[in-house]
Amino acid sequence: VQLQASGGGLVQAGGSLRLSCAASGTIFSINAMGWYRQAPGKQREMVAGVISDGTTNYADSVKGRFTISRDNAKNTVYLQMNSMKPEDTAVYYCVAVVATVKEGSPYDYWGQGTLVTVSS
Repeated sequence: VQLQASGGGLVQAGGSLRLSCAASGTIFSINAMGWYRQAPGKQREMVAGVISDGTTNYADSVKGRFTISRDNAKNTVYLQMNSMKPEDTAVYYCVAVVATVKEGSPYDYWGQGTLVTVSS
């Protein structure tokens, strides 16, 4: 299973970016998809997640500004980031909890990370 993230870049404070992450390979089902981020000198933290029934959850720091969505037909997860702040600067990683065979155990697969920089 491979996850390919895209959409990172440089944006001014108050601006918007949209991240995408597509899963490919041998996939039977994807239980959940989400985004984490890691800022310089800090630990990786959860940003947002979405499970197969569409239920979402967000870190408190991004609630009301970021929206996660999922296209099950395309095995793709999106992160719409609005009203961005300099503290959103980080490498963003997508993750998918994937079962590769029917009744198989799901495992976490990670994308390569995409850099998001918010200038003040």
